[in-house]
Amino acid sequence: QVQLVESGGGLVQPGGSLRLSCAASGIIFSIRAMGWYRQPPGKQRELVAVITSGRNTNYADSVKGRFTISRDNAKNTVYLQMNSLKPEDTAVYYCNTIISDPPGDYWGQGTLVTVSS
Repeated sequence: QVQLVESGGGLVQPGGSLRLSCAASGIIFSIRAMGWYRQPPGKQRELVAVITSGRNTNYADSVKGRFTISRDNAKNTVYLQMNSLKPEDTAVYYCNTIISDPPGDYWGQGTLVTVSS
């Protein structure tokens, strides 16, 4: 069984920064992609950023230039550096990992990010 443990959420003022981490543990031989999604209050879950095993990245237009996704393959960990945070970034952020060997799609428990003065 694969588990994802997220950390780094919290309360931050507009313009501030936070760094989220997500570590995958369990029987993992090959990870295809790791990413972050978020669900703002009263809205649907949406993609924030994703990074593939080849380190190709994709970002939501709303976070381009402010957020940076990265990964440490040796630690099966993905990070999301969030800068210039805005109140509209307030959401529960979920880590997602797609594993190719053994195949599976896994989600973290979510971490709350609140941007408010």
